Amino acid sequence: MAKTGEPITVHPGYRFTVAIDGVERAAFLECKMPSLQVETFDLKEGGLGNFVHRLPVRVNAGSVTLKHGVTRDHALLKWYIDVLNGAIKDAMRKVTVTIYGVDHKMVERWIFDNAYPVKWSGPQLKSSEAALAIEELEIAHHGFTVET
Repeated sequence: MAKTGEPITVHPGYRFTVAIDGVERAAFLECKMPSLQVETFDLKEGGLGNFVHRLPVRVNAGSVTLKHGVTRDHALLKWYIDVLNGAIKDAMRKVTVTIYGVDHKMVERWIFDNAYPVKWSGPQLKSSEAALAIEELEIAHHGFTVET
C-alpha cells in the first residue's frame, strides 16, 4: 500500500500476455479475469430474531474468459474438443496471465493451475460489417497464485 502523500500508479489494461502450456501461438484481444466471491450461509438469530449472521462457506473462484481472433491455428478449439471428448485429465494446463506497466515491467502475474476449457463460443459472422472473427474460450481452474 502506498504511503500517505505518495502517488498511486494505476496500470493500463491493454498490456498483458497469456501463456497456455501446450499452446504455442495465440494472441488474445481480451482476457476477463475471474471474479472471486465468498459464498455465505445465513443463520437467523434466535430469541428476538432481529439479526442474521452471514457465515462464510467457501470461496467461488470464477473462470477466465479469453477472446481471440480466428486464425488458421486451431489449437484452442482442439483443446476444447479434447475436454468435449472426455479427456479432461490430459487437457489440464497451466495458464499464466501477466500484466505489464507502462515501463514494460511486470506488475502482476496470475498463475491458474489445472485449467481446462469449459465453454467455446464461435465468431459472429456478418457480411454487412468489416469486423474481425472472434472466438471466445472460458476456462475453469483449480486454484491460482498471484506473483507481484
